[in-house]
Amino acid sequence: MVNRIVVGAHYGLRDWLIQRVTAAVMAVYSVALAAWLLWQPYLNYDIWTALFSSQWVRSFTLLFLLSLYYHAWIGVRDIVMDYVKPAGVRLAIHVLVILAMMFYTIWSVQILWGM
Repeated sequence: MVNRIVVGAHYGLRDWLIQRVTAAVMAVYSVALAAWLLWQPYLNYDIWTALFSSQWVRSFTLLFLLSLYYHAWIGVRDIVMDYVKPAGVRLAIHVLVILAMMFYTIWSVQILWGM
């Protein structure tokens, strides 16, 4: 008989699924943007401004960025939990990464909506 030792949070399937969903969102956005870029005969500031002036492009871009940040958080968290053993160092890295992701999210909204 095998005794399982539960050592902490139960991420498992939920985080695996979240990473797959966020990867799918990022893939769809990347393909859509690449297709749009290939469709354009030339690019300049006015064309980029026109693209990002529509609400759905800004919203889809924000969804892409939020997916990227959450996807990155899960990956960094798993790597830190696997390879950084001292609890204090692990906690410090987690806090710094969380603060960075929060900063990037606020910054993304400011860039996309020009606040």
